[in-house]
Amino acid sequence: MSQKVLLTGKEVNIILHRLACQLIENHTHFNDTVLIGLQPRGSFVAERLKQILIEEYGIKNLKLGLLDITFFRDDFRRSTQPLEANKTTIDFVVENKRVVFIDDVLYTGRSIRAALTAIQSFGRPSEVELLTLIDRRFSRHLPIQPNYRGRQVDAINEERVKVNWKENQGEDVVYLIK
Repeated sequence: MSQKVLLTGKEVNIILHRLACQLIENHTHFNDTVLIGLQPRGSFVAERLKQILIEEYGIKNLKLGLLDITFFRDDFRRSTQPLEANKTTIDFVVENKRVVFIDDVLYTGRSIRAALTAIQSFGRPSEVELLTLIDRRFSRHLPIQPNYRGRQVDAINEERVKVNWKENQGEDVVYLIK
């Protein structure tokens, strides 16, 4: 198994700043917008974006929640390993809000489908958008596309995309694993 660096830490940081600017262009003051990081890996992207938006662009009253979709997935019973759920942390209502789902890699689209079902427990959003760091465009099982994408990757066959974060792997880097 070999791995190739797709994005260095510096490139990840540049992409996160670009994505933050795109969010500001479309949501201005975030008065009616909430960010929802999909557990577990989307939470790293979401936390970084929140930090950039608040510290560097002065966005106030930014709401960020973390959503666990483990038991909303259509394939959760197919694993032989017991599943470990993550914690959902949403302390606000999403009723009539613009929701931006945030994840690290968009692959088959099944996680996003699960998130659409899970978020209904917190209200009915007026609109839902998707932001993803990596878009694996040739792997979709469902007709789901991101509104905001950091980098599009053409990973084929058995290739995988792995995103490492300083917070848990000690470095910010994106690998293509063959």
